[in-house]
Amino acid sequence: MKIKFHFAALLTFLSEKESSKTTPVSSGYRCDIKFPFDLVLHTARLHFPETDLVYPDDTVNTEMTMLKNAEITKKIYEGLDFDFYEGTQLMGHGIVTKMISQTSNDHSVD
Repeated sequence: MKIKFHFAALLTFLSEKESSKTTPVSSGYRCDIKFPFDLVLHTARLHFPETDLVYPDDTVNTEMTMLKNAEITKKIYEGLDFDFYEGTQLMGHGIVTKMISQTSNDHSVD
């Protein structure tokens, strides 16, 4: 099954001390996203095209797919900042760098 990405973002993961996360994450990692315009957390699947593992305190480019509520992408725009969580624990901050067309086959993975 091909995964189609909704947008690209630059993510900054908090340090181990700030987030309590001690292990790295890899493509396929799922987190909850909190946008400033919504009180609801939205689940996203992350793909890291430039690296295999992302550690606490790293800043990395990612391609993101919104799960469950893809309609939220209509409110997302380049330059929008957001926080991301693992459960209730804040893991870091992000900024949308590019909206990805849903009709393009160039931005998908198996």
